Amino acid sequence: MEKQLFDVAWLDAREAVTLAELAQICAMSVDELDELTDYGVLVPMGDGRQERLFSAECVVPLRTAGKLRQDFDLDLFTVGLMLGYLNRIEALERQLLSLQAQLPGNAPAEPR
Repeated sequence: MEKQLFDVAWLDAREAVTLAELAQICAMSVDELDELTDYGVLVPMGDGRQERLFSAECVVPLRTAGKLRQDFDLDLFTVGLMLGYLNRIEALERQLLSLQAQLPGNAPAEPR
């Protein structure tokens, strides 16, 4: 039951997760996440004087990228590129739904 509660917590994008929690959730090592941070793909919250925290909104795309990495045996640099594209796709889908909602007589499309 504890794992289910933990999974629900990171679905709230307002939450923050530590580097260790992010590594556990996304099945990646802390060193791999550090490398993605060095690439500029993962951006910690705050001023960096304390333990690095990340927005929970990065969890879903990072888990997706990690799964694709395992499925297709991708290197970490490629995962970083893919993560950037996944974030961009999500932003464009949100923008599309917002614009569709402004059209008269149109019901918004369901997200994938």
